[in-house]
Amino acid sequence: MRRVSQVTVRKRIWLSFVIGSFLFVSLIGRLGYVQLAKGQWLADKAEDLWSRDIPVEAKRGKIFTRDGEVLAYNVSAPSVMAIPVQIKDPNYTAKELANILGMNQEKIYKLITQRELIVRVARKIPEEKAVQIEKLKLPGIAITEESKRYYPEKDLASHVLGFVGIDNQGLAGIEVVYDDLLKGKNGAISFYADAKGREMPNQSQRFTPPKNGYDLVLTIDKNIQSYIERELDQAVVTYNPDHAIAIAMDPNTGEILGMASRPNYDPSRFKEYPSEVYNRNLPIWMAYEPGSTFKIITLAASLQEKTINLDDHFFDPGYIKVADSTLHCWKDGGHGSETFLQVVENSCNPGFVVMGQKLGGDKLYSYIKNFGFGEKTGIDLYGEQKGILFNQKSMLNSVNLATTSFGQGVSVTPIQQVAAVAAAINGGKLLTPHLLKEVRDPETGDVLKTIQPQIKRQVISPETSKQVRQTLESVVSNGTGRNAYIDGYRIGGKTGTAQKVGPNGGYLDNNYIVSFIGFAPADKPEVVIYVAIDNPKGTVQFGGTVAAPIVKNIIDSTLQYLEIPKRKDQLEKKYRYGIDIPYVEVPNLIGQTKNDIIQSLYTNFTLEVEGTGNVVLQQIPKPGTRVEKGSTLRIYMGDNPKKGD
Repeated sequence: MRRVSQVTVRKRIWLSFVIGSFLFVSLIGRLGYVQLAKGQWLADKAEDLWSRDIPVEAKRGKIFTRDGEVLAYNVSAPSVMAIPVQIKDPNYTAKELANILGMNQEKIYKLITQRELIVRVARKIPEEKAVQIEKLKLPGIAITEESKRYYPEKDLASHVLGFVGIDNQGLAGIEVVYDDLLKGKNGAISFYADAKGREMPNQSQRFTPPKNGYDLVLTIDKNIQSYIERELDQAVVTYNPDHAIAIAMDPNTGEILGMASRPNYDPSRFKEYPSEVYNRNLPIWMAYEPGSTFKIITLAASLQEKTINLDDHFFDPGYIKVADSTLHCWKDGGHGSETFLQVVENSCNPGFVVMGQKLGGDKLYSYIKNFGFGEKTGIDLYGEQKGILFNQKSMLNSVNLATTSFGQGVSVTPIQQVAAVAAAINGGKLLTPHLLKEVRDPETGDVLKTIQPQIKRQVISPETSKQVRQTLESVVSNGTGRNAYIDGYRIGGKTGTAQKVGPNGGYLDNNYIVSFIGFAPADKPEVVIYVAIDNPKGTVQFGGTVAAPIVKNIIDSTLQYLEIPKRKDQLEKKYRYGIDIPYVEVPNLIGQTKNDIIQSLYTNFTLEVEGTGNVVLQQIPKPGTRVEKGSTLRIYMGDNPKKGD
C-alpha cells in the first residue's frame, strides 16, 4: 500500500483551504452585492410581482366658452371590477350582479371566472347601482371611479367640440385635437397579492392619485354661437336645404366666435347619427365654387395694383365674349353703363371679367394664393380641405382667367373665404383662424398658456383694405346686399350665388349654394360672418334673397350683445319705391294729449294706446329711435301728476 507523504497532505490541505476561502469570500461578496447593491432593485421587482393595480381614471379637462360657459365636463360613472381568484362563489356573485346590472348571468359568470388578474364587468354604471353592489360586499368585486363626458348644451357647437369614446379618448373635434392636454394621467389603487392573485394579509392598499387634464377655454362665444344656430335652424325649417353653414370670426385676431352646420348631432349620442353627419365639419371640409363672394379677392387685387378706378365707367350689355365663350351677367340685358363701384354693387360678372383681364393671369393667381386659397388655413381642427385651384399656367388661358375673376371654376372652403375676407377688411393681414384661446390649471384656474394671433403675411395695404371696406359697405346700402342693411349700423358685405357641379362634371339645373359674407362695423370691423345655404327649396336661389337676411339677423343680435351703439354716419340706403320700407324717426309724444296726437296726424306709425287718462306718460319705442315706416308705436296714457306729488 502506497503511503502519502506528509508534505503532500499539507499541500492538499492548503489547496483545499485556499479554494474554500475563495469560495467563501465569493459567496460573501455575492451576498453583499445582492443585498447592498441590488437589494432595492430586487425589492422593487418583487413588489412589482406582488403588486396589483386597479386603475383610477383621471378626470378629463373641462371645455369652456370665452364667456365662461361650460360646454363639456365629466360626471361620475362608477365601474365594476372583478379579481377572479378572490371570488369565493362565482355562481352567487354572477347572480347578484346580473340582478342589479340587468346583464346576462351566464355572461357575467364567464367574465369573473377568467384566468385574469383583473376583469372589467361593467363600465360607467349609474351611481345607485354602484351603491347597491357595494352594500353586498361581494369578495373579489370592487367599485372603481370612472367618469363619462357630459355636454350640457346638447348639440350646441357639436362639430367644434367633437366627442369621446368609451375610454374618454378624443375621437373628433377639439376633443381629439387637444386630447393630450385634456386627458390627464390615470392613477391607481394598489394591493399586494400572491402568485395565485390572492390578497396578501397584513398588507395595506396604496392610492396613487390621478392627475386631471387641463381645462381649455375656446374662442367660441356662447351667445354668438346661439345666434348662429338659431338662424340655421330657422333656415332649415324655411328652405329645407341640403346643408347649411355659418362661421363668425373676429377679423383682427382670427378667433372663431361661432361655427355651426346643419345637419347637426348630439355629441353624447353620436352613434345614433349617420357617420357623414358627425365625421364632416362642413365649414372646414366642404369645398365648392364660391360664386360672387370670391369677387372680393378680384376687387382687392385690382385696387391694390391700381388697375381700376372705382369711378371709371364700364358698359354691361348683359354678356362678355372671351375667346370662343360667351359669359353672361346674372341680369338679363345687363346693367348698361355703370362705374366700377356699381359693378361691385351690382355683382356684375362682365365687369369683374374686365377687372381680371386688367390684372392678368399671373397677378390674379398670385393674389389668390396670397389670400390663402389652395392651401389649408391651419385652423386647429382635423379634416380641413384645401380646395382646388387652376395652376398658374392655366390662368394664362383667357377663359379660366375670366371665370376665376367672378368665382367660377375654383373650389374653396367656407373657412378659407372667411380668413381671406378678414384679411381684405382688417388692414390686409392674413391670419390663422383658431379655436383655442387659453389653457388653464384645473385646480387653481391659473392661465398656463394664451394663444396669440398668428399673422401669416400682409396681402394688401391698409389703404387698399379701407377702400375694400367702403366698397362693400356700398354693396349693402345700394347693391345686391341690401337685405343685410341694418339701420344705425354700418354693415359691409357681398352676396354669392354658385351653381353646383354634378357628379358628371356639368352644372346642375336650379341647384345653387347661396351665400353672404358680412362684417360690422364697416369702418372698424369687429366681426365677420359667413352663411351658405345649399340648395334652398321653394324660393328664388340668390344669396341676397336667402343668405343676406340670415347674416343680417346674426349681425344685429351680435352687435347688440357686444353693446356696440348705433350711429347716424352710415351710408343712407337708397329707397326703392314699392320694394323698400323707409325708416322714420320716432317722435317724442310724452306729455302730449290725445288731441295733440290726433291733430299731429302721425301717419308714419300704427298707434296702440294703453291705460286711461288724457296725457302720454310713456312710449315704446323711445323718442329718437329709427324704425320702419308703419311700425307700431305704443303709448301709455294717464293723468297729469299733481304738483308736489
